[in-house]
Amino acid sequence: MKSTTLKLASGLALSLAMAACGGGSSGNNTPTAADRTAATTQLGVEANRSRSGPSAPLTPAKPDNTTPASPTAPALTPAAASHFLAQATFGPTAASIAALTASSKADWINAQFRKPQTLHRSFIQSVASQLPGGSLTEDQVYESFWRQAATGDDQLRQRVTFALSQIFVISMADLSIVMRPAGVASYYDTLAQHAFGNYRNLLQAVALHPMMGIYLSHMRNQKENGNRVPDENFAREIMQLMSIGLYQLNQDGSLKMQGGHPVETYTHDDVAGLAKVFTGWSWAGPDQGPQRFNGNLADPNRDWTPMQNYAAYHSTSAKSFLGTTIAAGGSGQADLKVALDTLFEHPNVGPFIGRQLIQRLVSSNPSPAYVNRVAAAFANNGSGVRGDMQAVIRAVLLDPEAADNGSAKKLREPVLRMANWLRAFNAKSASGRFQIHITDDPLYALGQSPLHSPSVFNYFRPSYTPPNSSLSAAGMVAPEMQITGEPSVTGYLNVMQYVIARGAGVAREVQPDYSAELALARQPAALVDRVNLLLLNGGMSSTLRNQIITAVNGMPMPQPTATNAAWVSQQQHNRVYMAVFLAMASPEYLAQR
Repeated sequence: MKSTTLKLASGLALSLAMAACGGGSSGNNTPTAADRTAATTQLGVEANRSRSGPSAPLTPAKPDNTTPASPTAPALTPAAASHFLAQATFGPTAASIAALTASSKADWINAQFRKPQTLHRSFIQSVASQLPGGSLTEDQVYESFWRQAATGDDQLRQRVTFALSQIFVISMADLSIVMRPAGVASYYDTLAQHAFGNYRNLLQAVALHPMMGIYLSHMRNQKENGNRVPDENFAREIMQLMSIGLYQLNQDGSLKMQGGHPVETYTHDDVAGLAKVFTGWSWAGPDQGPQRFNGNLADPNRDWTPMQNYAAYHSTSAKSFLGTTIAAGGSGQADLKVALDTLFEHPNVGPFIGRQLIQRLVSSNPSPAYVNRVAAAFANNGSGVRGDMQAVIRAVLLDPEAADNGSAKKLREPVLRMANWLRAFNAKSASGRFQIHITDDPLYALGQSPLHSPSVFNYFRPSYTPPNSSLSAAGMVAPEMQITGEPSVTGYLNVMQYVIARGAGVAREVQPDYSAELALARQPAALVDRVNLLLLNGGMSSTLRNQIITAVNGMPMPQPTATNAAWVSQQQHNRVYMAVFLAMASPEYLAQR
């Protein structure tokens, strides 16, 4: 990787990647308006089409009442299988592509629904016995994430869980959270547990998890008393971010308008009324005394046991929100049920949550018809059940728009790029541990870490669009662009150039298996075609393919002799490194189809 050829190629890759991501950026990592044309082209803009998002007053679209299309199961090519697996998993492998071509998408999804959940908390607690004093840190949470992303069998569950973690956000950037790694792992397990269940149960599990209680401050939230009012943080965010959004929506995700303005879903009075519901909740335990409520009694399981309600601290006054009134005198549990049922039944939930799942798995700018089909699956799974996450996931992944790989749909976020590389080349660790720790530094790492966003709004908002860009002018969004700029692109390329050749993690113990690629080192076209299938899902343009083949051919490949085995091996590896690096640095890779 030290050759002049590769250094020149790296410079070219940086230029191409910056073009794809929209040019340079200021020091705060927000993209500038420069060079947006390339980004617009890569993200498949249709200039005459406007799209609206659920949390920003974009152009309203006419409601779409099209009946959801029945999914079909045509025979899959390797490229189609790879394309699907890029959406439904942390990345395709040669084995998973081969298996899917012998099956169907629907059968694969059903098989994934049946796979047992792998628990992160159990893993990190097993690792604790290997650590000095048995002390866990955030590093073990990251390790468990990367281990499961790279090697886990329940790929669909874990991929959907990662998407949910970007909607139902807690973050180890918060000092009160990072000191509780087992609790964080448990929270992630809770999302995974309900990923294939019902959204109503997911909402309750999130609301009562102690990590969410700490993060959004409704743990130990007390009833009104004189000048004291209940903390409103969680009440606001459970509506704005986790259920109904800021503005009323049609079922296709378009904004409902009144007098030329979007209609807000809630007022401050709604927030204040709902906040009373989330009073009296604190640590679980065998009693409801003030000592336990205030956290002075350290139950060993409290970081992952759902919070309990303490009647002495719960507001018993009447509570009004979103057109619902809870009569005075209710218990904490009864009030919570009414509140969560009200949110669950709100007509916004299907399009609001459905659109975000589409964005995280498939496309930043789904058509109104696509959103409508997913919202319809949320409203009714075909058997009269609302909120069935399995029905929603099927609708997201089996939709005709998801199968269309004709144009780029979303910018691959950095965590998914790294996971894609780990899986594509069957990365393994001799110890079985994937000690890839925090990666959110944009200059020297990926610019993103799981469960470490800077705020409850994730690393990027679903409605973000680069200002003063052609994307913005076209009414489109590009959420991942919010963390994309010159520092982050440079950091990503530096990291990938290093790990592709040397491995990842502590002591570079996580190593890729390039044996299949090394066997093709003397056949540049075949090598690039394999990389294309594993990384670009068979969608590489002939121009990019020829460019990478030319770069690989430019690296001398000597015939083996009795004395040059080391040199031959090094050149074989360099050719593989070159092909993989240039593919992962290309605009065509960064903009996922």
